[in-house]
Amino acid sequence: MLKFTTRDRETPHKRDPGARRRDFDEIYKAFAEDHAAEQASRCSQCGVPFCSNHCPLGNDIPDWLKLVAEGRLQDAYVLSSATNNMPEVCGRICPQDRLCEGACVIEQSGHGTVTIGAVEQYITETAWEEGWIKPVVPSRERRQSVGIIGAGPAGLAAAEELRREGFQVTVYDRYDRIGGLLVYGIPNFKLEKDVVARRAEHLERSGVAFVSNFEVGRDASLDDLRAKHDAVLIATGVYKARDLVCPGVGSQGVVAALDFLTASNRKGLGDPVADFDSGALNADGKKVIVIGGGDTAMDCVRTAVRQGAASVTCLYRRDRANMPGSAREVANAEEEGVIFEWLSAPKAIAGDAARASGVRAARMELGEPDESGRRAPVEAAGADFDLEADLVIKALGFEPEDLPGLFGAADLKVTARGTVKVNPLTLETAMPGVYAAGDIVRGASLVVWAIRDGRVAAQAIADKLNAADVHPLAAE
Repeated sequence: MLKFTTRDRETPHKRDPGARRRDFDEIYKAFAEDHAAEQASRCSQCGVPFCSNHCPLGNDIPDWLKLVAEGRLQDAYVLSSATNNMPEVCGRICPQDRLCEGACVIEQSGHGTVTIGAVEQYITETAWEEGWIKPVVPSRERRQSVGIIGAGPAGLAAAEELRREGFQVTVYDRYDRIGGLLVYGIPNFKLEKDVVARRAEHLERSGVAFVSNFEVGRDASLDDLRAKHDAVLIATGVYKARDLVCPGVGSQGVVAALDFLTASNRKGLGDPVADFDSGALNADGKKVIVIGGGDTAMDCVRTAVRQGAASVTCLYRRDRANMPGSAREVANAEEEGVIFEWLSAPKAIAGDAARASGVRAARMELGEPDESGRRAPVEAAGADFDLEADLVIKALGFEPEDLPGLFGAADLKVTARGTVKVNPLTLETAMPGVYAAGDIVRGASLVVWAIRDGRVAAQAIADKLNAADVHPLAAE
């Protein structure tokens, strides 16, 4: 260990931008064993591990880095997976620059952070290859069952933890594949779909039952699920897109980010997608403008590049330093030819109802901080400009759907933002035996936070059901 003074930071090889513009393959190659061990050996093993403190899951990062450096990969996997149900996913898509790596002590001292995310991915991919990841076999089966609404990261993490405790678990999801936005919202170049499918198959082998194409409120009410299960966990995520408010927003050629990304991902999975084939949700040959500055916006601009867009421009109302998306993703997008118009906000969509032809935008200045703590953008007088566009993608974030209305559950209390109101310690809602986790509680956030919430909710459910069950079934 402590090799950071003699070895530089190294990331896995990144494919050439020209090559990666032509396909949807992941852009980073996996670490080879010797490179992973070398990078892990750079860890300073500091007494106060800020990397762990800045990880929502509290991953024991210094200890599994030490194990990798020593060549004890199976032990490293056991330690890594003890706090994370999907380390291979987090290693790929977590914004490490804002979390663990951003808090690395040697980064602060000028030596360059340990490449934590890439090592985490390497550990788990090795575990899959070596057959170390086995189906969950609880020490005893329990009579009680738990219904989980949503097969995204929060729901899947909770399902695995509840199976470890021996509960009978059924996951209900509106989509036809397991994974939620991991499958339909995140492009392949960040997270290939077989990575998610492999984790779903692991859960099925562990005894988790999945019911696809199932919508609460259409196929059953929340009360129906409460009658069927001893506890219910709501892990739906947030899917209602924030809309753009300006003249012309209803024109043909102005589309929602999730519609655009879902069409692309479905096409990649081999599904028939009429709106993609018609060109409505296809950027091929078009001048594309994406409005927004989060990770979803970055997914959209980089997807448009790969679809063969003539040009791709991102409009964001604040500056680069205040952009909410990952700095790494912004850099990747720039390498791939995306143009960023910082401090720019749309004022109107040009064209007519039949066809959008561009965006009129205003130059912005940063004023006093708003409620988020960031300096609020203020329009600069007389600085409007025009951009041509054939396709305008709205990537302004997501809000909760009206779950009490959709689920037929008037007693399900929500906050002023529409998120489900829960006990912050147990994540239990105002309805006894009904819990909620992930984005539907905290608002649109990171996958790693959803996994954390799923684990917290699972533990609270297990504690409550264990206290009530005095006659568990014998283990098979």
